[in-house]
Amino acid sequence: MIRVAILGASGYTARELLNLLTRHPEVEITTLTTRQDSRLHVADVHPALRGRLDLVLENLPLEEVAKRADCVFGCLPHGASAAAVSELLAAGCRVVDFSADYRLNDPKVYTQWYGVEHPDPARMPETVYGLPELYRDSIRGADLVANPGCYPTATVLALAPLLKQGVISPQGLVIDAKSGVSGAGRSPKPSLHFPEANENFSAYNIGGHRHTPEIDQVLSSWAEVETQVVFSPHLVPMDRGMLITAYGETTKEITTEGLIEVLKQFYADEPFVRVVDHLPGTKDVVQTNFCDITARRVGSKAVVVSTIDNLLKGASGAAVQNFNLMYDLPESLALL
Repeated sequence: MIRVAILGASGYTARELLNLLTRHPEVEITTLTTRQDSRLHVADVHPALRGRLDLVLENLPLEEVAKRADCVFGCLPHGASAAAVSELLAAGCRVVDFSADYRLNDPKVYTQWYGVEHPDPARMPETVYGLPELYRDSIRGADLVANPGCYPTATVLALAPLLKQGVISPQGLVIDAKSGVSGAGRSPKPSLHFPEANENFSAYNIGGHRHTPEIDQVLSSWAEVETQVVFSPHLVPMDRGMLITAYGETTKEITTEGLIEVLKQFYADEPFVRVVDHLPGTKDVVQTNFCDITARRVGSKAVVVSTIDNLLKGASGAAVQNFNLMYDLPESLALL
């Protein structure tokens, strides 16, 4: 059995991760941490786990976590995560990091978008980006994997194949994205209170969302030229689910059927990407680790629609996918 710890186990992504790992046949969950001093039973924090897991959330030093775990899932905020990751790796643990701390390659870009100096800059360009559909071979056997953001997952899976095949231009890409409220995390904020979010559809952080450089970094590597996406996120009054509609200028004569065929060929052997002919909705993928994608040719534009569960394929499901690859286990274990 692989002993697993979760740092910052009180949030939504940690809850989803625990739901998956409690049914994983190769995992023993040994440790849950919190930065609070109070010791709470996991069932008091996540009631759905009552009777399934008998652990308390503890405020532990990292050296104690390392003694109890072979692999650590880090659900800490940016900045705090990198400091912990460095110590855990030195102690011999493997780490799947949910934060943004190791997703970007350039420490200067990180500082620009996150407003703090990175505590472990030398490791940034060496860290594997945990999107299995694009980087599976690098994830196998890795000691540290940077779990992608939810918006980048839905966006990159939609656009990378078309950029790779050169059927859309890397310039002028527009991503219109919508997420359920859980995407903002469990910490209370005025805009997320029920009277504010319910029956209210709103845009936020246009031009300033921190997932923008992550999207550009990955898409640029597949386009082999720098992209500068226009990324427009929106908050939708639903619990979970994410849908992006991406627009790109076509570079050659290609039909709707041709665009879909490029996607189908690229993802032909992928267990968690379904290229469909219809226009998918969030209910098609909620509570699953699937990403459903389709495309349309509209005038000179390719319009690509991609939808995921932001808490699963956009976070915890992808983390378990990465974990399975790191330990040479079947990739779909505990996910199907």
